[in-house]
Amino acid sequence: MQFDIVIIGGGIVGLATALNLKKADPGQKIALLEKEQELAKHQTGNNSGVIHSGIYYKPGSLKAKNCINGYHDLIAFCDQEEIKYELCGKIIVATDEKELPALENIFTRGQQNGLKDLRKISAGELKEYEPHVNGIAGIVVPQTGIIDYKAVSQKYAEKFKELGGEIFMGEKVVDIQNANSKSEVITANQTFVGKLVVNCGGLYSDKVASFTNPKLDVRIIPFRGEYYELKEEKQYLVKNLIYPVPDPAFPFLGVHFTRMINGGVEAGPNAVFAFKKEGYKRSDFDFNEFTASLAWPGFRKVAAKYWKTGLGEFYRSYSKSAFTKALQKLIPEIQEGDLKPGGAGVRAQACDRTGGLIDDFKIIENDHSVNVLNAPSPAATSSLAIGKSISELVMKRI
Repeated sequence: MQFDIVIIGGGIVGLATALNLKKADPGQKIALLEKEQELAKHQTGNNSGVIHSGIYYKPGSLKAKNCINGYHDLIAFCDQEEIKYELCGKIIVATDEKELPALENIFTRGQQNGLKDLRKISAGELKEYEPHVNGIAGIVVPQTGIIDYKAVSQKYAEKFKELGGEIFMGEKVVDIQNANSKSEVITANQTFVGKLVVNCGGLYSDKVASFTNPKLDVRIIPFRGEYYELKEEKQYLVKNLIYPVPDPAFPFLGVHFTRMINGGVEAGPNAVFAFKKEGYKRSDFDFNEFTASLAWPGFRKVAAKYWKTGLGEFYRSYSKSAFTKALQKLIPEIQEGDLKPGGAGVRAQACDRTGGLIDDFKIIENDHSVNVLNAPSPAATSSLAIGKSISELVMKRI
């Protein structure tokens, strides 16, 4: 199994990288390895399906640049491949005077990131966009949309294979050995040899990176986001997408309302520390992964700093009434009985040794590999741009 490039991870970033590499040099022999029997099963397949505009991100950051570029690439790709999406827009809502400076900062960032037609709106104008919302001011973001990222991922895979790329399912990587100028990627079933390895392992990207970077200074901490859905008779309360002003100290956007491309309205998510990297249920627990997170000094510093916020998130996880109360900040009419259990996703959040929750995309290289170690939201929106950036790094090396 000799290849020029071996890509680990069949989520949307791995697939976009594979597609970009094959387009850049069709002669390269490329293998993509996925441990599951289906593509895009984890972060990609469990996200809320939002096309992000790039309004939140620090100007000049990898998130800002890749989100803006990736947004346009994604729209063009979907138009070309006839993938359903809708640019329905969203509103970001301040419900308290103390949120107004942060709302202003978000508006300024959006302008600096090149977003056109952003609008500040008053409490009265909020009602024109979302008649049931509660707020004192807001921002209209027309670029935001909704989509099914699993469908996008399947199309990336289809185009990659059309160009001669190979995808291997059920291939869990258990070790990587570097020998001379090549790497042996050892799975539970066989060995793949490549000149360069690209690690897009998502929740397990740190483990994959540690095979060749034993002193890795970053760990993936899993945070589960749990959703409710509005019952059908209450979906009229939400026209499109309604977001709060996020806490600038915490890398999550807060509970919000999202109309979905295939129907229905999601409410959430919270953000709770997961006791297993693929722990989609509260009862999911893996002793080794749990203790590895607790042993990481950076996570202990995060826990000490955000323990009050963390306890609040756990309380909302176990208390439907507390979750409802958080949603009522945006839509006071929402009642417990209006909500039914929805899905859940787990976010791969990189944490450094000093306790920093890394807020930007993070890619590290060594002699034999390129490792994508932090690609949370808006990675799906940004996927083609991230894939192109990785492709450029790889092509300089091959």
